[in-house]
Amino acid sequence: MPKPSPSHLAKVIANLVTAPKLTLTNLKSIKLSLAFRNDHFGARHFVKDHLPRIRWANPNLDIQVEKWRKTKEEAWRPEMELEFADGTQKSIDMHEKWSTTILKELMEVAGGEPWAKWKKEAQGSGQPVVPGEENEKKVVKRPTLKPLPSLKVFRAALPLPRQEAPIPPPASAPKTGVSAALP
Repeated sequence: MPKPSPSHLAKVIANLVTAPKLTLTNLKSIKLSLAFRNDHFGARHFVKDHLPRIRWANPNLDIQVEKWRKTKEEAWRPEMELEFADGTQKSIDMHEKWSTTILKELMEVAGGEPWAKWKKEAQGSGQPVVPGEENEKKVVKRPTLKPLPSLKVFRAALPLPRQEAPIPPPASAPKTGVSAALP
């Protein structure tokens, strides 16, 4: 008799507990801003593939993801804003990066001693530090003529929506009949 395949829940849990454990030390919050679709592929894959594992390992961490609809004409970069327990803040640029690269940059900043230990063990045994990082070398970067602004800066530069004058109520017709007698 064939062995039954694992359930969806079993697969999800197996993914959440995959090594390395993504424990972040002294981190209070993460705020990500990225395109809803059609751009920022590495950032979107980071949210889909790695953010659930980060949430699993850090249940008290405040995580905010802001997805913004982006047209082809708009140009802004995705970024991750980190706030530490001591109040310091750091920003990680996620533009044109693989999700594994973004994860490694986050872990370098906030992974602490457990991440350093895992990284040393993985490199010592010849295995990848993060599964999938072997594909990072295949990235073809698109040239950008000037540095792209963050979403916050891009939004601030947008013109304000045109304020329409309120439409006055239509002039009422003179009351006739019984309605003329009522207040």
